[in-house]
Amino acid sequence: MLMSAEAYRESLRRLKPTVFVDGERVGNVADDPRLAPGVAAIAKTYELGLSTQLAPLMQARVEGFDAPVNRMIALTHSTADLLNKLEAVRIICQETGCAQRYLGGDALNALYHGTHVTDAEHGTGYHARLRNYLAHVYANDLTLGAAMTDAKGDRSLRPSRQPNPDTYVHIVERNARGIVISGTKAIVTGAPYMHELLVLPGRAMTEADAAFAVACAVPVDAKGLTIVARPAGRPGEAAAKFSGKYGQTTGVCLFDRVEVPWERVFLAGEWDGVAPTLYNYTSQHRHTCIGARAGFGDLLIGAGALMIEANGLDLDRHHGVRESMVELIKIVEGFYACGVAASVYGEASRAGNVAPEPVFANIGKLLLATQIYDMHRLAHQVSGGLIVALPGPDEDHNPATAGRLSDVLAARSDIPYEKRIEVARFIEDLTASYQGGWYSLISLHGGGSPDAMKTEIWRNYPLGNKVDLVERLLDRGVLADATRKIVRNRQPGRCCVAGCQIEALPAVQSVALPSPARAARSEVPANPLVK
Repeated sequence: MLMSAEAYRESLRRLKPTVFVDGERVGNVADDPRLAPGVAAIAKTYELGLSTQLAPLMQARVEGFDAPVNRMIALTHSTADLLNKLEAVRIICQETGCAQRYLGGDALNALYHGTHVTDAEHGTGYHARLRNYLAHVYANDLTLGAAMTDAKGDRSLRPSRQPNPDTYVHIVERNARGIVISGTKAIVTGAPYMHELLVLPGRAMTEADAAFAVACAVPVDAKGLTIVARPAGRPGEAAAKFSGKYGQTTGVCLFDRVEVPWERVFLAGEWDGVAPTLYNYTSQHRHTCIGARAGFGDLLIGAGALMIEANGLDLDRHHGVRESMVELIKIVEGFYACGVAASVYGEASRAGNVAPEPVFANIGKLLLATQIYDMHRLAHQVSGGLIVALPGPDEDHNPATAGRLSDVLAARSDIPYEKRIEVARFIEDLTASYQGGWYSLISLHGGGSPDAMKTEIWRNYPLGNKVDLVERLLDRGVLADATRKIVRNRQPGRCCVAGCQIEALPAVQSVALPSPARAARSEVPANPLVK
């Protein structure tokens, strides 16, 4: 059953996790001001999930479950589901900067596929357990954290070779009730204000690493789990025009002999079952990150245009700033287009859910990861140096300076000084503050480093098809030599002679709003993909 934003907050009050922020124990996660921007961001996913206007987009129908499911935690059973997820994440991140909750949906999709594959290989019953767990998640409209990235220790050593095994989460005991796990997950988005954590392996394993091949669900207040986190956003800072309201924390999760009952265990030692889950997750999550950063890009585009106007410039006449704005738009819509392509060419897994096409998903994520700094640079370029040269907010109320500042730092006569500096501080918050640096780094490394995306692109790209094409044009025929590395990766149906063929275009669910890419405009052409 779908919850309201206030019901989400009340559900957090009933939990008693062990959380530390800034060296202090947090008594009540839901009401602690240091975490308030993060709680507000998650609450927005619940609020929009109940929106009548956005219901076709924000609510999903999942096979086997009668009631609607919040899009952030829904399984994707079609290419239309992927498109709707992409659009929904973009809308939420226009409001919040980062929706956070979608990581739980990405993890559930990966486990849905991974448990099915592991059962087929080992005769285990993980998939049925996961189905039962899904019923629990959907009935309670839970927010799930993805605890995937381990502390890792010495990066040159595999998990089983680490001097300190607790740098990775691992199984330390098995008994009739379940398993006992210890170790560290180092970067868990929104950990303090999740309901439960989905523990996933963070890398491929070998047989020697079997104890580290573990996937399970752990309540956030489980005995033995300690979360060490930082404040979410910039709570309480007057200059934080955006991140004082919405933000995100990350937590280091320390597992100290945490007991997990068998019904919540989805992988326990089947080391060869890690890769199917891991690869599915990377495609799902990088695809979702594209929607998230497109929403963030919309904030920069809108703020940049407002700043240009407040500075007294006209985008129709001042071509220099217009070119910079077009460049910013090109970057945002360019990587978002990769997300759309990854949705349209989504691939059904053996379990029946659909994952984004991995090449397009990884290219889109690679583009946003490496161009986030260009997005910030362009926002700075069109805004001018005032965004970091303004006096602090306290001067706005200083009788000795406020009047004079408002006179000399105004630009257009019809735009008050207060409006101009509000936009300037908004851009500073998103691009030139501590929070701006956070957005840069999370865009670069969140969901994997650029090298990880390049590896996936190379692993999945059908280079062999391109070689076959040129050999045919040269009338050489195709050399069927399996030892030639350059032609090993052939994928029928992609880049073939007949070209890719789709029987029917997937459809984005109809909503009474324009496309997120054009949400600021009142009149837009109809979306040909909308039913």
